[in-house]
Amino acid sequence: MKTDTQEKTIGPQSTMQQVLDSAVTETLLYHKQTKHHFHRYARSAGFLDWANQPNPFRFYEGVTAVRLPLLQKDPPAWPKQSASGVSIKPLRRGEGPASEHLALYERSRNAFQDFTRETIGAFLELSLGLSAWKSIPGSSWALRMNPSSGNLHPTEAHLILPALPGVTAGIFHYNSFLHALEPRALVPETLWQQIKEHFHTDGFLVTLTSIFWREAWKYGERAFRYCQHDVGHALAALSFSANLLGWKVTWLNAVSDEEIATLLGFNQTQWPEFESEHPELLCFVHRSGEPRIPRDLPTEIVSKFSGLEFQGTPNQLSKDHVDWEIISRVAEATAKPRSREGAFAASVRPGLPDTARPFYAPTAQSGIPAAQIIRQRRSAVAFDGLSSLNKDQFCTMLDKTLPRDACAPFDLGLTVSCVHLLLFVHRVTGLEPGLYFLLRAERDLPVLQQKCHRHFLWSPMDGAIPLYLLQTGDFQSTATSVSCQQSIAGDGAFSLGMIARFREELEAAPCRYRHLFWETGMIGQVLYLEAEAQGARATGIGCFFDDPVHELMGLPDDAYQSLYHFTVGGPREDARLATIAAYDHLAR
Repeated sequence: MKTDTQEKTIGPQSTMQQVLDSAVTETLLYHKQTKHHFHRYARSAGFLDWANQPNPFRFYEGVTAVRLPLLQKDPPAWPKQSASGVSIKPLRRGEGPASEHLALYERSRNAFQDFTRETIGAFLELSLGLSAWKSIPGSSWALRMNPSSGNLHPTEAHLILPALPGVTAGIFHYNSFLHALEPRALVPETLWQQIKEHFHTDGFLVTLTSIFWREAWKYGERAFRYCQHDVGHALAALSFSANLLGWKVTWLNAVSDEEIATLLGFNQTQWPEFESEHPELLCFVHRSGEPRIPRDLPTEIVSKFSGLEFQGTPNQLSKDHVDWEIISRVAEATAKPRSREGAFAASVRPGLPDTARPFYAPTAQSGIPAAQIIRQRRSAVAFDGLSSLNKDQFCTMLDKTLPRDACAPFDLGLTVSCVHLLLFVHRVTGLEPGLYFLLRAERDLPVLQQKCHRHFLWSPMDGAIPLYLLQTGDFQSTATSVSCQQSIAGDGAFSLGMIARFREELEAAPCRYRHLFWETGMIGQVLYLEAEAQGARATGIGCFFDDPVHELMGLPDDAYQSLYHFTVGGPREDARLATIAAYDHLAR
């Protein structure tokens, strides 16, 4: 017989478990319903309502924007100063600034730049700023440093800054069209001092939010997935840009979505219907190499933001909307609660300590400056069906997707790696065409071998990276078929599906559904930049037939799921398009 005390203890625990179970069920239902199948696609409007295409730029009206300077010269990575003040040149091929290729990743290559209005501008320009405009007679559209599904850009960024020359301490929205900070609230000096004391170092906070409607306008109920991909793209872009300035982005994984909304004054914001911004994550940007950074923001600090006075009215993006209720439900089910902070080291292959794991094939690294690689990134529209990569280039690209401590972008603390790459190799000299697998987390190998087809070989291909041959053969038509019949998946040098440890992660915490997509987006941004570095081009593929991919692998259940597809090859350019400089509109 239970006592009253036992009832009081068991009751809330039971209720919490029921809430968790309900959230898991809702999330799994969303994922299942939004799968594409050979016989049907996930629901969407079925046509493009061009009259209601969302404005790709959010403005907070009624505020005076603080213009940020554009870079006149991209940040060099050396000379880096040692503790004694002596310049150290990193070991590398050739001469000149070490802002080449590996400076995107290795933190040891980049000198610290002070936090100023100019460096904040550089950080945002090289991560979320415009990269160019494309135009044809009668139409033009902006491209950005960070990729986005359908170039619709649901991701917004807000910064919480200390007082800097030319910038008052406050909360700002980043407007990429103006390359400017839109002030939303002032942060008292005493409050900022509390933040600084908590982190024990200088720095600032940056948040990412999503406007689901921007993607739902085109993609319907599957849009929530694509918004999460784009959070991952943007998160990696922020990490790379910060690294070039000698900074590091650390995810504050203890903070809840509701607390982020409080920090940004969203409860005081009048949103146009269906166009609200949903909090995704909060990060602290600080000097690279700082000792352990707390992964939380105390509730007593967060609560003080509710007393701030916020200004600015978000602009309306579309006149009319379609209510995709299923997106609202999965957003609620996957909302992140406050949790204990966690510190996650990069996954290391047994017997090979991270410090002894150099990047693959130094001779295959690119000499293109890191910032130029960021600026020239484009999403391929079509491939020539002829261009190839060699094995060193291929393995160099894959190697960059493996998490390493003290290397961008995967050292920001997103949790342990859960995503692997199923590779369709078409045109890689030195490798037989076939089906391959890049294992990004060692713990999954026995389970995957047990669940996948028995005829898969699982033959290790290279001791430097965990690449396995599953089956030789021509998989061009298969890659095209499972990627919604898109020829770009078969016309490149290779394509891939990102296979995530799924059910276990969701049952532990439904918010991990979003985090899995973030990880795939981060991998995607790495591959985008690596393709450019190797003289190729890449593009993400959000449209794929989910379960046929699982059947191709022999996966019998939802323990693992394919969450994002990608392809790399030689681009076929459209000669009709003209390119205009990114901020030419400001100059005019």
